[in-house]
Amino acid sequence: MKFTKMHGIGNDYVYIDCFREEVKNPETLAKFVSNRNFGVGSDGLILIRPSDKADFRMEIYNSDGSQAEMCGNGIRCVGKYVYDNGLTDKTEITVDTLGGVKRLQLTVEDGKVSLVRVNMGEPVLEPKKIPVRYEENPVVNVPINVNGKEYHISCVSMGNPHAVVFMNHVKDLDIRMIGPCFENHPRFPKRINTEFVEVIDRKNVNMRVWERGSEETLACGTGACAVTVACVLNDKTDNQITVHLLGGDLQIEWDRESNQVYMTGPATTVFTGELYEFPEE
Repeated sequence: MKFTKMHGIGNDYVYIDCFREEVKNPETLAKFVSNRNFGVGSDGLILIRPSDKADFRMEIYNSDGSQAEMCGNGIRCVGKYVYDNGLTDKTEITVDTLGGVKRLQLTVEDGKVSLVRVNMGEPVLEPKKIPVRYEENPVVNVPINVNGKEYHISCVSMGNPHAVVFMNHVKDLDIRMIGPCFENHPRFPKRINTEFVEVIDRKNVNMRVWERGSEETLACGTGACAVTVACVLNDKTDNQITVHLLGGDLQIEWDRESNQVYMTGPATTVFTGELYEFPEE
């Protein structure tokens, strides 16, 4: 089975072209390829499939085998893969995900995609649709007790659920200790992606992320979008900001007039390879 490893500012996945390959058990395969000692090494597995409602369909599996609704960094890499490998010659494409159909604009340099702008759609703020167990609507700057300490969260879905926590000195956070406590908190019936954010000024924030099913990752595109929405709702930044993540920067804009969130960032191919032994059941 042939595969390609790609990353969006360090958020890395193994990509399989299901126009040419058959994947029988993606949950098991995701756990295998994600293992950084005995597999390829990645934050998860992404399958590129045909779609009856868009140009392509993207299926995302976390490193623990669970399926994710949407991945901002992953979808940029899908855009690069399908263009660079001749599956399309269009520079504007649509990709179907469990989080809805997304529109991509591809920037091409020397025949390869270097930058991708994604219309990530409308942010979801209604608690039941995120989902989170709160009466407040929207859930903005509300208290939560995690591991015996009170935090304040703002919750947004960008096709998948996010809780944004503002704090100082985010680089010193023991995220491996507190991340799982947020992820599995009873307030979040489908678990949660948690962004820990330090505001630098009205146009810049630092962010670390604990991703549901994948632990800490170097970047999270949907998380950066959720952070931007939360920043605006809490009047901490402008509606167009740079989100600085461990793996690099993303440009995010929340167009309040159209209520659409746009993400712009790079996509990188690391290498291609072939799996000769892998679990099929």
